Amino acid sequence: MSNNTFYSELPRALQHILEQGQAASRPPLARRSFLKMVGAGGLAIGAFPHVLMAQDAKGAAAAAPALKPGQQPSAFVHIAPSGEVTVTINRLEFGQGVQTGLPMILAEELDADWSLVRSRNGSNDIAYQDPLFGMHLTGGSTSIKHSYTQYRELGARARAMLMSAAAQRWKVDVASVHTQAGTVLGPEGQKATYGELAEAAMALPVPEKVQLKDPKAFRIIGQATTRIDAKAKSSGQQDFGIDMNLPGQLTAVVAHPPVFGGKLASMDDAAARAVKGVKAVLRVPVDGGGQGVTVIADGYWQAKQGRDALKLQWDTASVEKVDSEKQLAQYRELADKPGPRLYEADMSPLASAPHKLDAEFFFPYLAHAPMEPLNCTVQVTENGAQLWVGTQMPGFDGAAAARVLGLKPEQIQVNVQTAGGGFGRRGVGTSDFVVLACEVTKAAKTAGLNAPIRTLWSREDDIKGGYYRPVHLHRARIGFDEKGKVLAWEHVLVGQSIVAGTPMESMIKNGIDATATEGMRDPYPVPMQLTVHHPKVNVPVLWWRSVGSTHTAFVMETLIDEIARATKQDPVAYRMGLFGDKSPRHKAALQLAVERSGYGKTTLPEGHAWGVAVHESFSSVVAYVVEASVQDGKPVLHRATVGVHCNLAVNPLSVEAQVQGAAIMGLSMCLPGGAITLKDGQVQQNNFGDFSVPRITDAPEIAVHIVPSAEPPTGMGEPGLPPLAPAFANAIASITGKPLRNLPFKLG
Repeated sequence: MSNNTFYSELPRALQHILEQGQAASRPPLARRSFLKMVGAGGLAIGAFPHVLMAQDAKGAAAAAPALKPGQQPSAFVHIAPSGEVTVTINRLEFGQGVQTGLPMILAEELDADWSLVRSRNGSNDIAYQDPLFGMHLTGGSTSIKHSYTQYRELGARARAMLMSAAAQRWKVDVASVHTQAGTVLGPEGQKATYGELAEAAMALPVPEKVQLKDPKAFRIIGQATTRIDAKAKSSGQQDFGIDMNLPGQLTAVVAHPPVFGGKLASMDDAAARAVKGVKAVLRVPVDGGGQGVTVIADGYWQAKQGRDALKLQWDTASVEKVDSEKQLAQYRELADKPGPRLYEADMSPLASAPHKLDAEFFFPYLAHAPMEPLNCTVQVTENGAQLWVGTQMPGFDGAAAARVLGLKPEQIQVNVQTAGGGFGRRGVGTSDFVVLACEVTKAAKTAGLNAPIRTLWSREDDIKGGYYRPVHLHRARIGFDEKGKVLAWEHVLVGQSIVAGTPMESMIKNGIDATATEGMRDPYPVPMQLTVHHPKVNVPVLWWRSVGSTHTAFVMETLIDEIARATKQDPVAYRMGLFGDKSPRHKAALQLAVERSGYGKTTLPEGHAWGVAVHESFSSVVAYVVEASVQDGKPVLHRATVGVHCNLAVNPLSVEAQVQGAAIMGLSMCLPGGAITLKDGQVQQNNFGDFSVPRITDAPEIAVHIVPSAEPPTGMGEPGLPPLAPAFANAIASITGKPLRNLPFKLG
C-alpha cells in the first residue's frame, strides 16, 4: 500500500512535512556509539548494516541493504545475558501507552518472556521514523497503527536469528527448533535462553522475509496488560524531561511579551542580577518575531525569582491586539460573506423544506495544558549538540535546533524524553519551545556560559504561551421532511487555519485547511454545501487532541439529535437508519454502547436523561451513551458507556485508559472555565484556577467496551474525545428542551 493511501489518516497539516522528514533526520548511530551500547552487558540483535553502509563512502561496495534501518532488529531489540529484553520505542510516550503497546507487539513475535520485557525511548536516528511516512512523528493516533506490522516483523526477525544461532550451536536443522517464552528448545531436549544466544545471534544475517504468527496464536497481543511504566509513575520514580539534571546544568526561564509578537522597549535588570544564583540576564528572540528576556540561574526557583524582579517595558504598538468579545462579531460578519467551498450540494430544496433548523455554534480557544509544562535541555559541545526533550517530532525539532545553533542536522542528537502529556503541543511546525531553548543556550554561550541549560516554562507560561485550539464559528441552515430526511444542509465554518503562515502552508487546498473540516458530514449521507473562512488572527494556533473533530463532532452530533427530536424519532434508531449498510463500524460501536448502557430498558432517576453521540476520527469509531442531569442550574454528567471500534485492541487496558482520559478531557470543554479568552491582546487566564479542568467530583462513571475484531489496529489516542461533549449536550437538551450551541455549556 502506498504512502499516499495513509495521508488522510494523519492531521492534514502534518502531511506537508512528510517529504522533509528524511532531510531533517540525524544519520544512524555511529559504530562507536553502538559498541558502547552493547558493551554494557548485553547485545543488540543484528549487525547494523545501515551503520556500516553509512561509513562506506566508496560507492559500489556501499550498496543499500534490502532492509531499511527501521526494519533492522539491531536498533530496536537489546537482549541482556540475563535474558532481559529491552525494546526501543520509535514514538514519544506521553501517556498514551506506547511504551507498553509497542513492546507487546514485538514481544509477541519474538516469543519473549513478558516478565523480562522492558522499554526505552528512541532518538532522532532514522531508524525511528514512522515506517509509512518516513519522518519522526507521534501524532494522528498512528503509533500502534503504523508500527503494528513493523514491530511484529522486528520481533519475528530477532526470533529467527536466535533460532538459527541455537541450531548452529546444536548442529541441527533450524526447522527442528522452536521457542517458548524467551527460550529456544531443540529436538533432543536442548535448551538455551535468549540471553545465552544473543551474542551468536547478532553475528548472523538479518532475514529479509519472515513468517508472522496467526493471530489465533497470540498470547500477548490482545491481553489486558499492566503498563511497563505503571510502577515508576505511580511511585514517583519516572523521569520526565523536566527532571533533567546534567552535571553543571543551569536553568533558564523566559519573560515573554504580554501580546504575541511584542518587542522589548526597555529593561531594568539590576534587581534580577542581584538575586543569589542568577548567572545571566539576556535578551532573546521569541516565537512569532517577538523579543523576550531570559534569566539563567543555578535552579528554577532562583531563575523565577530573578524574572519576577525584572522591570520591563514592552512595545506592542505594531501588533494586533485580539479581543475575544469583538472576535465573535467579526466572525459573524465574515460568515455572511462568500467563501471557498468544500461541498457543493444543491441547496434549492431548502426554501420549500417542510421543516427548517437554523443554528449557530461558537467554540473558544483552548490550551493544551499538559501536566508537565514545556521544557528542553540543550548542551553544546565541540562536535555538535545534544537535546533532551519530550517531542512528537524529534527529527524536525533536531533540524530546527541545527539552524539556530549554526550546526548541521547530523551534529544534533535528540534524546527523546518521556513527557507528562502534550495533546499536540509538543508537535509544533515552528518547533517554538525547542527553538527558544536553543536561542537561550546560544545567548548564554555568547555570554561565556558553556553549561548545559534547561529552559523551563512555568504553568503560567504554558497556558499563556499560545498555540491554542482555534476559535471556531459554525452556522447551519437545514431543511428536512417529516421523516427526518435531510433535503439540504447549508453550512458555514469560520476559524483560523492551523497551517497558514507555517512551513505546512501548502497543505491549504482551494483556500481550505482540511484540519478545520475533518469530521463534517460523514458518515451521514446528507446533501451539504460547506463554505469555509480562515481569518488571520494574532494568536498562534495548533492541533489539539482530535484536531478538527473537537468542534465538528459537536456540531454534527447535536444537529443530528435535534432533527431526530423534531421528528419525534429515537436518536439511536434515527442514526442507525442513516448509517444503513455503509457504516458497519459505526453501527457496531453504537449498538455495543446501547446494549451495555441499558438505554431504552433501564428507567432513569427523575430529572435524568440519556444522551447519544457517535463519531469517527483517525480511523476509529467511538460511541457514547451518557446519563446526565441538571442540578442547581449546572449540568452534571453521571455515567458514560462507551462502544469502541478500533479493530484489534493490542492492549485493551490502554484502550480503556485512553478513552477514560479522553472523556475527561472532552468534559473539560463543557464545564465553566474551560476557555482561553483575550483582552487587549493579552491572554486572561494564568493557571488551573481560571483555566479550569474537571475535578474528581466532576468525573462520571466510565465503562469502556470494545467491539471484537481481528483486523489490524487503528489509533486510540484521540478518538475517545470528540463524541463526549455532544452526547452530554444531547442529554441536557432532552431535559431543558433547548439545544446547546456553545462550549463551554451555557444553560441560561
